[in-house]
Order: sequence, then structure tokens, then C-alpha cells
Amino acid sequence: MSRDHRIHPLFREKDGELAIAGRTVSEWVSAAGGRTPLFVYDRAVIAAKIADLRAALPAEVGIHYAMKANPMPALVAWMAGQVDGLDVASAGELRVALAAGGEPVHISFAGPGKRDFELELAVGAGVTLNIESAREFARAAAIGQRLGKQVRAAVRVNPPFDLKASGMRMGGGAKPFGVDADKVPALLAEIAAEGADFCGFHVFAGSQNLSAEAIIDAQGKTLDLVADLAEHAAVPPPLVNLGGGFGLPYFPGDQPLDLAAVGRALGNTLAARDPILTETRFVVELGRYLVGESGVYLTRAIDRKMSQDEVFIITDGGLHHQLAASGNFGTVIRRNYPLANASRFGAPDAESLNVVGCLCTPLDRLGDKVMLPATEVGDVIAVFMAGAYGLTASPTAFLSHDPPAEMLA
Repeated sequence: MSRDHRIHPLFREKDGELAIAGRTVSEWVSAAGGRTPLFVYDRAVIAAKIADLRAALPAEVGIHYAMKANPMPALVAWMAGQVDGLDVASAGELRVALAAGGEPVHISFAGPGKRDFELELAVGAGVTLNIESAREFARAAAIGQRLGKQVRAAVRVNPPFDLKASGMRMGGGAKPFGVDADKVPALLAEIAAEGADFCGFHVFAGSQNLSAEAIIDAQGKTLDLVADLAEHAAVPPPLVNLGGGFGLPYFPGDQPLDLAAVGRALGNTLAARDPILTETRFVVELGRYLVGESGVYLTRAIDRKMSQDEVFIITDGGLHHQLAASGNFGTVIRRNYPLANASRFGAPDAESLNVVGCLCTPLDRLGDKVMLPATEVGDVIAVFMAGAYGLTASPTAFLSHDPPAEMLA
């Protein structure tokens, strides 16, 4: 096959098949009891990504893992030892983070709709709440008083700017996320009055951005914003979460983010920061960027058919496991994720194929007119870039198919 530049170089050919962490796809399927569909996540790919980040970012900037990207417990347990903190967005994720050995002081909990039992779990465990509204803080403070626990509170700020060129914009304008910047001073006064432990600020302006210039601009504006807001806090912010936004090249024509440029610019920005932030620690919160390239979704061809002179390979997987790859997870124009015949990974491309799933909907498409080796029933198809927003971001209950297996390489 002609190798797609979006397929990570650690995924290689062995004995004619795709190999993940040195084991062929046949070996991975056998280890799963012969079962497909199957997700495999390669830790070596994630470790390389973390190493690149640490080399590029200023030494004073830590890395947090946003668990929403992939909350597989075994993966989170390993990640807890690789990064500087875990960011969760539900009680379920928080339980996984705590069970994985994450230290409560290095866990933060964001999300605009935290229920009372979630606030109680977080306050009781001693994790940091990223406060999304004044009402939410009042509820958390009341729970803290009832439990006799000091609330650890950071303020999630809805900034007066967005992250330009983002696949998903989380800040700027009217948003359900965070507290509008002009309302933050009043909330800071309430946090001080309640005797809560003020832990800093969280500013997440957008995600899936491949423009270094846009990220650099947003980080600079974030530092200016939190310096202004810090003037209204009882103490300087101990931590500022700069958010993430670092994107991955999913589609043909996408160019990787210039991480070195982002790191250099952030170093310069931090060196010139307002003195009120002198003792502040900084982190970037990344999910997709850390784990997206590590995952491979393996699904078996169960039929091959012709329709109007086009060949369709029908698999035992589909959008109920990989919604994003089907083009139904925020994509305006459907484009193909990198895809290969894993059973014939070393063979030359021979035909144009449509790869579809097993669901009764025309939305269930994994690859439109992709060039693959001659593909037969029984071959295993690999969908790459499947490490983030795969299984848990997909409608797994649709048509009541069995869930896929997940394995950590």
C-alpha cells in the first residue's frame, strides 16, 4: 500500500500485516478471543507525544490529561504516571481518576452541569472544582459546610475572545461554559468570603486547532486576561490552566501543528508575564492531542458487494463505535480518516472501495472511495486516529450490538 502520512510511523508492517506494538493484527485479534471489532491503544505512541511536548514547552508548564478524550481505566491508570494532572468532567470520570491513583490535589473537575452528588464527591475527595457559575459555587460551598470540608475552587473563565480556526469553539460570546470575564471579580469576592481555597483560573477557548498562530494569540490573550482578573483575587492564582486546543491532522491536506513555534512563543510570553503571576504554575490541558494517534479501530469485513458499479466492503463495526470517523461528530463535510487493510498492510493498492458499517443507516460510512489492496471477506480493516473520542463518544446502544473490546498495548 502507499503509506498515508497520517498513520503514525510506529505502526508498521510485519509478515504482511499491520503490527501494533510489535504484534500483528492477527495476534491482537487472537488475544481478544478472536473478537472484532476491537480498539487497540499503543502506549509508545502516547509516550512519544508526551516526550515531544515536554521538549517543546517551557519547563514551567505542566501537562494535564483531559479524560473525556479516552477514559479507558487501564489507559488512565497508565497516564496518571505520565502527566502532571487529570481533568475530569463527570462523577464517572472522577471515580476512574481516583481509582487510577490520581492524587486529588492534581485532579480538576469541569463541566457546566455538575449535580449535587457530583459536587459532594469532588468536595469530599478534595479535588479542584472548576466553577462554572456563581450558583454552582454557592451549591458547592453549602456542601462543603455540611461536610466540614474546605472547597478547592478554581474559576473557569469564559474569555472575551475565542480560539480562531478551531474545530470547536469553547469560549468567546454567549457560552454555557465558564463565567463571563466581567462577572469573575464578583465571584472571586464570594470565594474569598466563603473561605474557600482559591486554586486559580481555567481558560479553555477552543479545541482541534492546527494553527500555531491562533494558539499563540489565544495563549497571549489568556495570560493578559488572568493577570487582570488576579487583581480581584484574595491571593495570586496558584495555578492557571491555559486550556488546550492543540489539533491533530485527521484529513488529507491537514498539516501538523508547529509545536516548536507554540512552545517558543509561550516561553517568551511567560518570561514577560505580569508580576502578579510570578509564583503561578501553568498547565496545558490536552486530551485528543495526547491519545488520538495511539488508537487503531479494527473491524472485520463480513461482506463484499457491488452496487451501481461501486464495491462496498461491509464490516462488523461502524459509527456506533467510531462516530467521528463516520463524519457525524461535528464535521460539516465528511472526509475519510486514515484507513488500511490491516490483513494486507504490505500489499499494493489495487481498487477503490467504500467501507461501511453494519448499521441500518446510510450515515454508517467509514471510508468513501478509498484505495486499498484487493480486499476480501475476513480481512481486518484498520481505522487510524481512533484513540480519542471513539467508543465513549459514539452511540454504542444503537441497534443493540455487542460492545467492542479495548486493549492497551
